[in-house]
Amino acid sequence: MQKRILPLLAAVAACHASPDTNELPSFVKGTVHRSTYDGSSDDLLTGGLGKSGLGSNTPPPFARPDSPTAAELRTMAIYQNYRALVDFTASGGYGTLYGPNVDVNGADTLGEGKIAGQEWLAFDDDGSGAQNVTMMVQVPDSFDRNNPCIVTGTSSGSRGVYGAIATAGEWGLKHGCAVAYTDKGTGTGVHDLQNDTVNLIDGPRKDAKAAGGESNFTAPLSDAERTAYVAAHPGRFAVKHAHSQQNPEKDWGKFTLHAVEFAYWVLNERFGLRQAGGRVVRVYHPGQILTIAASVSNGGGAALAAAEQDTQHFISGVVAGEPQIQVASTSTIQRGGANVAASGKPLFDYTTLAALYQGCAAGASGVPANLNFLTKAQIDSRCAGLHKHGLLVAATQPEQSDEALTRLQQAGWENDSNFLHGSHFASYATPAVAVTYANAYARASVKDDLCGYSFAATDAAGAPAPANANALLQLFGTGNGVPPTGPVQIVDESSVGGPRRDQLATSPSTNAQDSNLDGMVCLRSLFTGTDSAGSPLTGDLLARSNALKAGIREVLRSGRLHGVPAILVQGRSDALVPVNHASRAWLGANKLAEGANSPTFYYEVTNAQHFDAFIALFGPGFQGRFLPLHRYVIQSLDLMYAHLRTGAALPPSQVVRTTPRGFGGAGGSAPDITPDDVPPIAATPAAADRIVFASGTLSIPN
Repeated sequence: MQKRILPLLAAVAACHASPDTNELPSFVKGTVHRSTYDGSSDDLLTGGLGKSGLGSNTPPPFARPDSPTAAELRTMAIYQNYRALVDFTASGGYGTLYGPNVDVNGADTLGEGKIAGQEWLAFDDDGSGAQNVTMMVQVPDSFDRNNPCIVTGTSSGSRGVYGAIATAGEWGLKHGCAVAYTDKGTGTGVHDLQNDTVNLIDGPRKDAKAAGGESNFTAPLSDAERTAYVAAHPGRFAVKHAHSQQNPEKDWGKFTLHAVEFAYWVLNERFGLRQAGGRVVRVYHPGQILTIAASVSNGGGAALAAAEQDTQHFISGVVAGEPQIQVASTSTIQRGGANVAASGKPLFDYTTLAALYQGCAAGASGVPANLNFLTKAQIDSRCAGLHKHGLLVAATQPEQSDEALTRLQQAGWENDSNFLHGSHFASYATPAVAVTYANAYARASVKDDLCGYSFAATDAAGAPAPANANALLQLFGTGNGVPPTGPVQIVDESSVGGPRRDQLATSPSTNAQDSNLDGMVCLRSLFTGTDSAGSPLTGDLLARSNALKAGIREVLRSGRLHGVPAILVQGRSDALVPVNHASRAWLGANKLAEGANSPTFYYEVTNAQHFDAFIALFGPGFQGRFLPLHRYVIQSLDLMYAHLRTGAALPPSQVVRTTPRGFGGAGGSAPDITPDDVPPIAATPAAADRIVFASGTLSIPN
């Protein structure tokens, strides 16, 4: 691997600027890093691991765990992020339905699937030095300069810049497209406040003052504020998505468009006409390269937001998998001819409801034992605490669990999600999102300890403790951007007996270990504006509530794509981002804004949920019941590409009916997946499967 660092000479370049000169965009700050990968010892897609290495349960090693190199951290980041987005087991489809070895026609012909090319890395910043959003452009050697294409890969979740490597990244690289990634202002920016160290753009940690503008994220605290905070709260961390005080979600569309513009600059640097004196004449101008805005989850929402905001007409089409997208308003939504219970709720509204009720709903009648990841004691304590706060009225745990599940259904979750609430609560998917987004929307400082939450490493008893030094040094490679991540845990500062890890905290109001119910009740109150008894908030909590609501308003989208074709694909069973508040709601908004014949199509997949990796991780309960949505993200990209290249028609909106694998394997395990389990999106779906919009109503078949 060869690496070059290109100093930015913006002032000099401006002296001989012309409309055709390839000028570095003004938002690119600091140093542009360029690396070349040979496709053998290292590569763009697999970090040199190949299909076999990505599929191995043994992570790539660090030669010196106490001193990981940037190259090792990159490989680890690719390994972890790839496996976090797909079912990485052979029985679940890895290596047959998808994976580095599977070519663009779905055949196992690519061996280890390594891809040679160049990788360009830079910060996107508004000049304040407070954003430092990481952008990356990968250009495979197979890129055809005469038939160019770009695919965006905005990170899913709160992940770093490799957070779409398994989805939009892999598809784009295999098709010879440049891939324009951005971490969208989230990622692995973790500031160790005690020792004052931060991550650099490519992963290594450095003293915050020495890093300066090269820091991925340094908490906006004065020295006096940081010193005072760590004196009272030793060993705490600030995390970028939660504590940047930027509310980055409001700019996810802009950051995605910036990544595309950076990709144009990179491609012109590579293929433009180089003049005497180093001037490069552009061969690609905005709108001249086929560009698909694509990704999944938060990245899918960012792709839609980018297309809404695309005044320069960069984007040719959109493919959004399980998009976390929030709308200002939506149409009436019906399933099976009846209005759904609720739709179009903001993320923070439904996530705080989930974080309150899922731990109790895990004990609802009918939940299979192999899909319940909580102990009876955990369920009992959560249910009892909700009852004490007046949030449940039933008297016994079985009745309370059923009531909690009913409340989630009334809030817009489909019955298809009923069996997933326990796993999402036990894995801390929903509580972690609630804590992170509360801070982000309210623009809270790390020193605020909003609703009593902080981030720290903890010991076996759950008390804050010094972080494992090696684990912190490796966090760029292992982290997901949302605590719990690596050694960094969520801590309840208000726990009885002193600060404790959230899962082990004892709530003062209940004097029970109920996974910090008091903290979540507080977060919920920030949205409702009232406490659990219904009394209006006052003082600091009222101010925080008002700030949070203002932050939520900043991230609501319109659904207007100005005629750009788009595909949304989501699993009906999604329990993290329910379809009624995400894809269905955004589609309804789009049809209201642009008419029933807008070129936006939605494919709702039965027996698919939000986390394909959970199928691999959580055993037969998941494997027998749920199928990989990734299969349909790939097909949606294929369909959009064919539409943009050849004019092929996009299939009508429809429900795609899959067949669960069941439990007919050895010892009651799930048998291997087959193509029959995951039939393709139909070019001409049956009338009973069609999703239609008419007279202001979006109709979803049962």
